[in-house]
Amino acid sequence: MSTCATKQPLPNPESIKALAIDLDGTMLAPGAELSERTARTLKLCARRGLRIVIATGRATEAAEPFRETLGITGPMVYYNGAVVVDTPERKVLNTILMDIKAAEFCLDLAREMGVYCQIYFPDGISLDGEKGSYISLLAERNSAELDMYHKHTGILAGLVDLKEALAYPGLPGCIKTMFLAEPEVLAVLRPKLEAHFGNNAYIAQSHRTYLEVMNVKASKGYGLQFVMNHYSLKKEEVIAFGDEENDLPMFKVSGFSAAPSSAKDTVRDAADLIIGSNAEDGLAAFLEEFFQLQ
Repeated sequence: MSTCATKQPLPNPESIKALAIDLDGTMLAPGAELSERTARTLKLCARRGLRIVIATGRATEAAEPFRETLGITGPMVYYNGAVVVDTPERKVLNTILMDIKAAEFCLDLAREMGVYCQIYFPDGISLDGEKGSYISLLAERNSAELDMYHKHTGILAGLVDLKEALAYPGLPGCIKTMFLAEPEVLAVLRPKLEAHFGNNAYIAQSHRTYLEVMNVKASKGYGLQFVMNHYSLKKEEVIAFGDEENDLPMFKVSGFSAAPSSAKDTVRDAADLIIGSNAEDGLAAFLEEFFQLQ
């Protein structure tokens, strides 16, 4: 096989029932494009009877175009595991919220350091203050980071005073807080978050310029385990694919893990297998060979 196992032998293809796959940097090629080859291969996997579980830091609506293209259904893991949604109905099956005070600390730190910060709200607060049964993304200032995130995900944050939004009566918490900045800025910011929260928050980099803070119980691993329980899947029946540190928790709950050669060093070190990079359709190449797809 053209890939290189790093820790344990490849599982028996007949024993695998589900594939948990990260989007950006893993399933998607550079530029957040789903290649024809990868789409075709995953459709063949689904026809074979494999459950394809998207596990992403993206919001539901930002991942929906890819799910629709693949034609896959069932529970998917969004917001780094803070939300599990049954598709295509978009019924929320599980949500783990971060405490409002934790979000307030993140906001205060962002203001102090001049770093762009955005927050996802459940039962979102609209710009006119009305509540609704949706998830909304809010930020405080128009900036290059806001535009960059919009271009990357298709989601444009609404602009409000986040302090006022966090004080909205009855707000149960937030889904996640995200800082957007260059890696060298995030490298300064992260220790401040870790010093404040200790082990009481889940802090993960999901993109070279994204640093996210969530409830300590939230992770792609938690979300994937929820889906595995939903389908009564055993650990050894699942392969997880990812390239960033936010993918590491799902490596732990799956029986086998794979990372593209373009993944972070720490992720490659943790993976059982290194496949080709996302720019080379590494995911598709591995699946075609592993399952002998035609």
